[in-house]
Amino acid sequence: MQFKGLALVASAIMFAACGGGSESQPAAETSPAAAPAAEAAPAAGAVTAAPATGTTHEIKMVGDDKGYRFEPANITIKQGDAIKFVAVSGFPHNVAFVGTGLADAVKAQLNANLGPARLADLSSQMYLAANEGFTMSFANIPAGTYEYNCTPHLAMNMKGVITVQ
Repeated sequence: MQFKGLALVASAIMFAACGGGSESQPAAETSPAAAPAAEAAPAAGAVTAAPATGTTHEIKMVGDDKGYRFEPANITIKQGDAIKFVAVSGFPHNVAFVGTGLADAVKAQLNANLGPARLADLSSQMYLAANEGFTMSFANIPAGTYEYNCTPHLAMNMKGVITVQ
């Protein structure tokens, strides 16, 4: 009997710690926890994020009965524009750039421009609720095409291309 009481108390504590946020609250842009002190200071010659100087475009991350996709999947922007990626449905979603064929300097600038949304090399963190997302600058990104995908839904062909002019 004592075990059942202990299990009940532990379950209540776990439930309280997990929260259980309201679906009616709009989820704003999120950022990951602060980086450890060793990563906080950029190394000599490190690339820094370049702020957007142009238009901000929106790409929705969608999963529904029509499939998993970015809307629009293909977009042409000008160097210096920004893209706001917004999760809409069918979570989790992220944005992961395909690094094949990209110069190291371009990869470094993409990583820097991902800013606080960056979770891994050329990849954003996961977004788990409607209206979560991030805005990424394409300043200092050379003209060209940049393929990207949603890692959890890559097998379902959730891919896109950003063309920078």
